[in-house]
Amino acid sequence: MTRVYDGQTTLGLPPDARPLVLPACTLVRLIGKPAVEWTLDDLMDLVPALGVRLVSLMHIGGDGWPKTLDFVPRDLAHLRDVLVAGERADGSSLFGDLGVSVGSSDIVVRPRISTAFIDPFADEPTLVLLAAHYGRDGARLPQSPTTLVQLAYERLKRETGVELHALGEVEFFLGKRPDETDVYGAGDKGYHASSPFVFGERMRREASRMLAGIGVPVKYAHSEVGHIQPDEVDARVWEQHEIELGLQPLPAAADSVILTQWVLRNLARRHGMRCTFEPILRKGHAGSGMHFHFSPVVDGVHVRHTTSDGTLTDEAKWLIAGLVRLAGASMAFGNRSLNSFLRLSQAKEAPNNVTWGQFNRKALIRLPIVATDERGRPAMADTIEFRLPDGSAHPHLLLAVVAQAMLAGRRAEDIDSLIDKTRATPGGAGTCPPNGFTVPKSFQDIGTALAAERAALEAGDVFPAAMIDRTIEALAARKD
Repeated sequence: MTRVYDGQTTLGLPPDARPLVLPACTLVRLIGKPAVEWTLDDLMDLVPALGVRLVSLMHIGGDGWPKTLDFVPRDLAHLRDVLVAGERADGSSLFGDLGVSVGSSDIVVRPRISTAFIDPFADEPTLVLLAAHYGRDGARLPQSPTTLVQLAYERLKRETGVELHALGEVEFFLGKRPDETDVYGAGDKGYHASSPFVFGERMRREASRMLAGIGVPVKYAHSEVGHIQPDEVDARVWEQHEIELGLQPLPAAADSVILTQWVLRNLARRHGMRCTFEPILRKGHAGSGMHFHFSPVVDGVHVRHTTSDGTLTDEAKWLIAGLVRLAGASMAFGNRSLNSFLRLSQAKEAPNNVTWGQFNRKALIRLPIVATDERGRPAMADTIEFRLPDGSAHPHLLLAVVAQAMLAGRRAEDIDSLIDKTRATPGGAGTCPPNGFTVPKSFQDIGTALAAERAALEAGDVFPAAMIDRTIEALAARKD
């Protein structure tokens, strides 16, 4: 059978003459080494070799959306300056809601070499680099989401030896106007459906390949449960899909979620569709979560969440206890839409009670099964799944909370009691624990939860106090 990769036929060619198709990331193949080993000179050589005309610095704003700052390098000296130093920007316009005032708004947007990729949507060859934010003093900007998740990640590693890795399950709806060639399933029964019974399969696969090409690790992708037929209010048909990413250190995992949403939105526009990450589109139908899986790594090894006798490891206890305790506070950054409450109130695999359980999809914190080969060898790391966040989440701020929560769980004097009383009943959602661990049901309730746990977030000088103040004030002012 003839195989074609990257437009080239490989059958009949000797192995050393076949085009290299792995690793999946385009620049890793072209540069010839992993992204963490890239240097400034590597990119300086790449620009003329690929005919790059534009360099774009992509960075994350306080609203959780990607921002871009574009350059047309005049010469190699200009290109080097951009790649080394970046450029100034108005911090109050980017992070005003997080506490950067107009009076101290000058910041620097500086690229990170290891994040470079070629923009798959640009008309001209364009090199994109993700960027971090720095203040006038040259230090990382405290209010920057990129800074916050990095600080929390580093603090956790420094105090416990744990490098916390994460992956996001990016669920989304695609919508389009139906035509006579469409063939659909019925109701919310689209889980793992295949073409022609879903129209978004081709775009989802294109997105998966594109993400891998720009350096975002994709674990798998499939159609999801949700399916909404047109009605008199909305003439589009909507179907739900999911792209689950690969495990990465927290800062990179947050970047990957943002890039995934960016790719999906751009591709949907190219295909004449609408893409939304709203927690729910229509009452009574399946909603879109943004579940995160976490894996503690110690000395380069992914730690199991349970021992051979079925008891939780220390690292798992710390994380579960922290997520139980700070679940409500995390919603300030993980459930930012009014529709977040509707998704939770429907209790479709998103229960209101803060419980944890093994294999239990009705628990808010879950220890999922791990695929093994026929000899019992695990094909992946154990993970602890947090099912509360949804598509409105700001991944950088949310994952910073999770790292702080794990440290808070480690310090909890009542950790074993907390673990025991929030354990879900087998096959059920678990009962509401005596201390009232239910998820907040309004923005005001989220603000109250955040105020109660602010010390855990501010610990180690990670979340600035002024930022927490402004977030609580904003939540109090929001209408449900």
